Amino acid sequence: MKQVEDAEILQKFSVEKTRNEAFNLLLSKYQQKIYWHIRRLVIDHDDTDDLVQETFVKVWKNLANFRSDSQLYTWIYRIATNESITFLNKKKLKNNISLDDVSGELAESLAASSYFDGDKAQRKLQEAILTLPEKQRIIFNMKYFDDMKYDEISEVLGTSVGALKASFHIAVKKIESILLNED
Repeated sequence: MKQVEDAEILQKFSVEKTRNEAFNLLLSKYQQKIYWHIRRLVIDHDDTDDLVQETFVKVWKNLANFRSDSQLYTWIYRIATNESITFLNKKKLKNNISLDDVSGELAESLAASSYFDGDKAQRKLQEAILTLPEKQRIIFNMKYFDDMKYDEISEVLGTSVGALKASFHIAVKKIESILLNED
């Protein structure tokens, strides 16, 4: 199936008659990417499903106001990232725990998840990633797993490219250190 261009999706969305078709095209193009982006942040499959739904509800409600200042997918990633951060912060407040404890809780969730089908090396990598501070973890995931360019990550997070490069480099060093010290 041919991938539909964002401009075509936006054009179809602007017409009442083709709005649902446009949104279905948008979902088929971005839903899986957004799922995995959120999943790497919150770990739990059920939480991820809820956040994906919330993300696309916001996209639906606000797509008519999308100004094309950024690329469509970076705009969607920004919404998904903000939803994930808000979720993690609520979880932290609700359980009255620190971010480090949230990371530990996420690691336990990863270990217990029936949806995680990775091998031992993948589990170790995920656990190492969970030791990173939240922003470094987000940057690492977007660069390493989503293969986003620094300028795209900058659009999503509103951070300078230089700061992103530094954060990614530090994250890689921390992960390398953890993985090398475990063996």
